[in-house]
Amino acid sequence: MKKVYIETLGCQMNKSDTEKILGMLDYLGYEEVCELKNKDSADLLIINTCSIRQLSEDKAYSRIGLWGKWKKDRPELKIVFCGCVAQQDGKEVFKRAPYVDLVMGTHNINEFPDLIKRIENGEKIIANDETPIEEKDFPLKRTKGVNAWITITEGCDNFCTYCIVPYTRGRERSRVPEIIIKEAKEALEQGFKEITLLGQNVDSYNKKEISKGEIGKEINLAYLLRKLNSFDGDFRIRFTTSYPADITDELIDTVVNCEKVCEYFHIPMQSGSSEVLKKMNRRYDRETYAKIVKKVREKVKDVTITSDFIAGFPGETEEQFNETLSAMREFELDYSNTAAYSPRRQTIAAKREEFFLSEEVKKDRLERLNEQNKQNCLASNQKYIGREMEVLVDIFLNHKGKNILTGRTRNNKIVHTPYDKDLVGEFITVKITGAKTWYLKGEII
Repeated sequence: MKKVYIETLGCQMNKSDTEKILGMLDYLGYEEVCELKNKDSADLLIINTCSIRQLSEDKAYSRIGLWGKWKKDRPELKIVFCGCVAQQDGKEVFKRAPYVDLVMGTHNINEFPDLIKRIENGEKIIANDETPIEEKDFPLKRTKGVNAWITITEGCDNFCTYCIVPYTRGRERSRVPEIIIKEAKEALEQGFKEITLLGQNVDSYNKKEISKGEIGKEINLAYLLRKLNSFDGDFRIRFTTSYPADITDELIDTVVNCEKVCEYFHIPMQSGSSEVLKKMNRRYDRETYAKIVKKVREKVKDVTITSDFIAGFPGETEEQFNETLSAMREFELDYSNTAAYSPRRQTIAAKREEFFLSEEVKKDRLERLNEQNKQNCLASNQKYIGREMEVLVDIFLNHKGKNILTGRTRNNKIVHTPYDKDLVGEFITVKITGAKTWYLKGEII
């Protein structure tokens, strides 16, 4: 069999795309290799790129530099540059990396098998259409593990002034519910113990294409959660990422009433300042976000709420940044992804260069943001000491001479438990004996 190596950068959406690509390549007779030792390790090399920040984009081009050198010795070696940077840069990729055979954007993934056949015949191709190619039913080749990612929405219509996603992933569109349900059933049949529904704005699923299910209710995220919850078996259901203004009472109540849906919400805030949020074109202010978080916490017992924040947005004052720190404390956010502002081409914020903050200021604010995040995480974890919690084991490893089980609670807390038997894929009950900044310590009961 021909061999393929694929490297995936960025978010879970890219990981989901990679599983789709590997399924198509399996259909074409390719076998995946997980380690790239030398130029003879694979016949096809693929990098699935992320453009959310400049660092991610630079990393993509850096990664394939070695592959170009290998191709001088192996002209038959095929190289594919795909994902968000490919969608964004198009023919510019050939200028920077002329050894690449295929540049494929996010909208063309469903014609990937045909594109591969063409480059095998010697063509060099750019495929980054503005309109997504219609979805085809190819099998997925999922990465071995306990969690299966299932994309339910693609793209975004919010056009936040800092974000490249609407330009690389396109306008918001929902996948057909029957395909989502089919993929979920297949994942459970393959032994996966957790289903995670994905979308840039997962809770706006089918918002525009209003349709009705078999019981006459609107097919939305809450409907999908109830449908998956009705399946037989012992498994969990998650969803990410939620846009604050799109979280409905129906969705919150569904999480409460569906025993397989986990007590976890990822709700990006981005800034604690209402003025900055307005400049970001976020459809909520600090007060609205506070009400959403309060409602979720009041209704969902033991819920974990995580968030995203940007340090040093153009024009952000020291006072406005301090509002972000106070928001993290006030809302008791359990964990937050943090990043310094990175200008992205095509976005409105990137054109406001006169308001850019210095790298020194951004670095300082990011460090303080991370320190507040650590304090929040530790305080959140300490609340669970002495509690008994269900953990789904996803890793078994030997650490400094001791065998350790690592897994997650329903509310997404990482737990390390000493144990000599490999229980990956099993649910265990653990008593929490200690708390560190990023994880909990436990003992099997």
